[in-house]
Amino acid sequence: MNLRQRTIKSDISVSGVGLHTGAKVTLTFKPAPENHGYKFKRVDLPGQPIIDADVDNVTDTARSTTLSQNGASVSTTEHVLASLVGCDVDNVMIELDGIEVPILDGSSIAFVKALESVGFVEQDADREYYHIPHNIHYSEDDRKVEMVAMPLDDYRFTCMVDYNSPVLGSQHATISSIGEFNDEIASCRTFVFLHELKMLLKHNLIKGGDINNAIVIVDHEIEDNELKELAAAFNRDEIKVAREGILNNIELRYQNEPARHKLLDMIGDLALIGTPIKGHIMAARPGHAANVAFAKKIKAAIKKEKKKKAQHVYDPQAKPLYDITKIMEILPHRQPFLFIDKILELTKTYVVGVKNVTMNEEFFKGHFPGAPVLPGVVQIEAMAQTGGILVLSTVEDPQNYLTYFLKIDKVRFRAQVLPGDTIVFRCDLMEPIRRGIAQMKGIGMVGETVVVEAEMMAQISKVRETNTAS
Repeated sequence: MNLRQRTIKSDISVSGVGLHTGAKVTLTFKPAPENHGYKFKRVDLPGQPIIDADVDNVTDTARSTTLSQNGASVSTTEHVLASLVGCDVDNVMIELDGIEVPILDGSSIAFVKALESVGFVEQDADREYYHIPHNIHYSEDDRKVEMVAMPLDDYRFTCMVDYNSPVLGSQHATISSIGEFNDEIASCRTFVFLHELKMLLKHNLIKGGDINNAIVIVDHEIEDNELKELAAAFNRDEIKVAREGILNNIELRYQNEPARHKLLDMIGDLALIGTPIKGHIMAARPGHAANVAFAKKIKAAIKKEKKKKAQHVYDPQAKPLYDITKIMEILPHRQPFLFIDKILELTKTYVVGVKNVTMNEEFFKGHFPGAPVLPGVVQIEAMAQTGGILVLSTVEDPQNYLTYFLKIDKVRFRAQVLPGDTIVFRCDLMEPIRRGIAQMKGIGMVGETVVVEAEMMAQISKVRETNTAS
């Protein structure tokens, strides 16, 4: 049974301040149609530009994740995106009247409660998951970051953090299913080391910061005057260091709350892949930059799989529709310039042809004879001849016509073709043939590998009849 996509039943707003700007901002969730995904709208800017929650739009990962598109930006997106994933929401418009998502208490729980308060509605379209097909790795040796996505028919997370801190120590957090997010992860707040906090304050950042929306870990001996300076910066009468090494005696919601928050961030950043995932994600020492790089790697795998599905893999040994004899009845080319051996399929809009590559080809005598590679121009000519069959099939007497190629564009050679390979070409009409002009998209594959692709324009022309004196 397929799961349906979901959105929310009605609008709901959450207000707060931005972590770094300190400016008040209101975020409004709005229902969105099927296949809309997550999008941000800057309603405070002219034209109300929209920013897709897409990993390709990430422009900054310093302390938080920032997205930019259409001349606008939105920062600190990870907590709100994590809440949408945790609430199993597929489609929503997120309106903002400022550049930053409100920090609130430094977790996702306020967003989760807002979404749950309005409820959810099932939509007609099915949800399409990406099932991790094999282990996908990402690592950064200098930061000792390790990430891997493994096959699993669920969405499971395991996260480990280790900052060589006697206070924080080594921690790990895990959820066996994304359904545990709202209860186990959503309320976990961001954390910062005291030395980082002091640097941020020095650079006039975290204007919206508060002791209550971040766990401040004291990683060095601190003097009374430093505590007074921090109290003044956060408009507090007094700040203390608790026995656990946390500022202001803040009570941890979980003993491993920092590790759980890192897991929260990772879920929010991986939402930028744009496709729901089925798999087990394991990460050691994750951060926004690594999360985004990992998300890009998974997105690239998804694009590759979609492209492969869109490209039908043909059996070159299948019984041909046209053998070489039939091809020669249609095409005027002859050895050594006839470069296709059979036609597998032919319809009104596409044709599939086969080219067998052998060492006996004439051009191998002079084209890299010591390291034979099928010349690119021969690949394009073979593709053109395949397309010529498609074009000539539109007339009743193809033997009386020729096809002249007017333009070849967007040529890409993806991989080498060697003796022993068999190229399967497919040429599709890009639009109906008009006035004898055909525009086609061609692709050549060896097995499941795309080796060449191009766009071609050809003109069909009738052969002039000539009278021969007897």
